Amino acid sequence: MKKKFNLKSITSSRETSLVIVLVLLCGFVQFRNSAFLTPGMIENLFKNYAVTMIMALGMMCVLLIGGIDIAVGSTLGFSGMCASLFLRDHTQMPAIVIFLISIAIGTICGALIGLVISYGKVPPIIATLGGMYVFRGLAYLVAKNEWVSAYQFTDGYKDFAQSKYLGFGLVNNLIIITILIYILFFIFFKWTTLGRKIYAVGSNAEAAEVSGIKIHRIKIMCYAILGFLTGLCGAIYTSLYASAQGDMGTGLEMDVIAACVVGGVSLNGGRGSVAGVFLGALTMAIVGRALPLIGVSQFWQTAIKGLIIIVAVILNVLAQRAIDKNNLKGREM
Repeated sequence: MKKKFNLKSITSSRETSLVIVLVLLCGFVQFRNSAFLTPGMIENLFKNYAVTMIMALGMMCVLLIGGIDIAVGSTLGFSGMCASLFLRDHTQMPAIVIFLISIAIGTICGALIGLVISYGKVPPIIATLGGMYVFRGLAYLVAKNEWVSAYQFTDGYKDFAQSKYLGFGLVNNLIIITILIYILFFIFFKWTTLGRKIYAVGSNAEAAEVSGIKIHRIKIMCYAILGFLTGLCGAIYTSLYASAQGDMGTGLEMDVIAACVVGGVSLNGGRGSVAGVFLGALTMAIVGRALPLIGVSQFWQTAIKGLIIIVAVILNVLAQRAIDKNNLKGREM
């Protein structure tokens, strides 16, 4: 039997809806400014928003278990500053070592927050609010309220974010890293037992615990994963902008959470996809890049981003209600 074309069935998918929105948005901006959809502009968009795109995957892990982390901006600032200070004092060190230092510090910060939430029974918003202030303060303390300037970085470290050797001279290094991380996370959530356990904990923690899942370990792991990616982004951020300041990453947590929410990740846990997060992060990146090109003021840019977040949250709530309603119908005798 031939199925009828149904617009509702198409738009009911968050990923499909986002693709449609992205196409319309890009078409509108291109109409207003023909320089938007050029190869150079597209490359710069992905390069400059690689940090948000990568961290959004870590935030997805935390949101899937019903948590949240508003300390990621401070974690990025602390890990990136520590790594930059080490590079300043040890210029002979290769870039990979500096990246590993930043990753290690970010992972430790994330794991500590996970421990406080899991075993200290502290609500995630309170634990990460405290972490936000602690890590930001530490970033200023270790730097003694000073900057690490471009001339204090090695050429190899600064060139990493601008080079294309990972992409065989065709694609920027940061874009390649972003693509690889998204592929790994897609495989992780789609085909691994551990990925399914994260969804189980977020959907029903009590049932997951009864089934034998160590929910404390899962929570710590999710926050550590976010810390790992944040530490990586701390090094990427300093390499990209060739400087390190104590306030770097301030407010970044809002963009990261927004990317997840727009991508359909539920704030209540248990629902979300890697594809959705990518499209959500891409939407926020295009909005952030496109609005200045068509002459929208900074004040309106902030307001529009806020409006997008509100609309996305409303859509998530409506979608969750529809799912719950269908589940109840299925239980009716």
